[in-house]
Amino acid sequence: MQVPLLDLKRQYASIELDVKEAIDAVLATQYFIMGPNVKELEEKIAAHCNAGYAVACASGSDALLLALWALGVGPGDEVITTPFTFFATAGSISRLGATPVFVDIKPDTYNIDPELIKPAVTERTKAIIPVHLFGQCADADEINAVAEEASIPVIEDAAQAIGSHYKDRRAGSLGTCGCFSFFPTKNLGAYGDGGMVTTNDDGLYDRLSILRLHGSRPKYYHKLVGMNSRLDALQAAVLLVKFPHLERWNEGRRQNAALYNRLLADSPAVTPVEVPLRRHIYNQYTIRVPERDSLREYLKEKGIGTEIYYPVPLHRQECYADLGYAEGSLPVAEKAAREVLALPIFPELTDQEQEYVAECIKTFFSRKG
Repeated sequence: MQVPLLDLKRQYASIELDVKEAIDAVLATQYFIMGPNVKELEEKIAAHCNAGYAVACASGSDALLLALWALGVGPGDEVITTPFTFFATAGSISRLGATPVFVDIKPDTYNIDPELIKPAVTERTKAIIPVHLFGQCADADEINAVAEEASIPVIEDAAQAIGSHYKDRRAGSLGTCGCFSFFPTKNLGAYGDGGMVTTNDDGLYDRLSILRLHGSRPKYYHKLVGMNSRLDALQAAVLLVKFPHLERWNEGRRQNAALYNRLLADSPAVTPVEVPLRRHIYNQYTIRVPERDSLREYLKEKGIGTEIYYPVPLHRQECYADLGYAEGSLPVAEKAAREVLALPIFPELTDQEQEYVAECIKTFFSRKG
C-alpha cells in the first residue's frame, strides 16, 4: 500500500467544479490583484477568528513581517520566540534588523515554554512571537501575562492553526495580532502563497493596510515606506470556495488523530498531547521516537510518506551561529528535533491507510525486539 504524507488531489476532487467556476468568474472580470474577493475573504477570516479586522497579504511569512513592521520593530530590538518552528518565524525578525531571542519549548506540546519568557525579557524586547505549532495553541494566558507586565505586544504565529481554540477563543484573537498562512499544505490552503493578519487594534489595522500597499493611501501618495504584499484575487477566490469546508476538514483531521491515538496506544511511539480546553486541528500529527531516522526509512520502504518538522532547531541553524547558542543550550527543542516524525493526517485519509501505517510502526518496533 502507498500512503502519501499529503494528497491534495483527493481534496480537489471534492470541490473541483466549484473551484473552476470561481476561477472562471475572476477571469471574466480580469480583476486579479486585491478587489472584492480579497475583501470578502478578509471579512470571513476576521469573523471566524473573532477578530475585528483581517488584512490579506502575499504569504504567511509576509504576515509576520508586516505585523512586526507595523508594531515598530527594527534594528537593535529583540523579539522573543521559539527555536522549534518554520524558519519564517525568526527570519521575519532578522529581516527587520532585529534579533531573535530563542527560549526553549515544552516537551509535550512543542510550544514555547511561558515560564522561560519572563527571564528573557530585556529593555530591548519589543515583541513576543509564540507559535501555535502543528495546530495547537500555545499557553496564551501565561504568555499574555508576561507581555502585559512588560508592556510588549504578542504576535501569534498561527500559520498552522486556523480554527484551533484556546479555551473559548480562537487562534488569531489571542494576542495583539495573529498571522496566518494559506500555503497549499495548510488546513485552509490556497493554490499558491497567501497570508493574513488579524487584529482588534484600529491603529494597527490601518498601519498594516498601508504597509502592504507600498505604504500608500490614496494610490501614489505614500505615508510610509511599505512593501508589495497583496493577495491575488485568484487565490482569494479559491480560498472562498474552500472556507465553508474548513471546519469539516479540521474535524476530519481530529478524527484521524483520535484513530491513530487508539492504534498506537500500545506502541513505543509517543503520540501528540492535546491540552484540556484546547482544540487541536492537527495540521501535523507528530509522534516522537528515539529511533526516528530508522523508523522513517522503514516506513519509506513500506510506501508511507513522512516528514520531519523540524530537523534543526533555529538556534542551531548556520545563519544564527553569531547569536552564540551552543549545542545543549536549548535541550528540549534539540531533543525534539532528533525524535519527531509527522505521519499522514489529511482529512481524506482512510481508516485502512491509517491501520496500515500503525501496523508498520508496530512491526518496526517488534523487529527491534
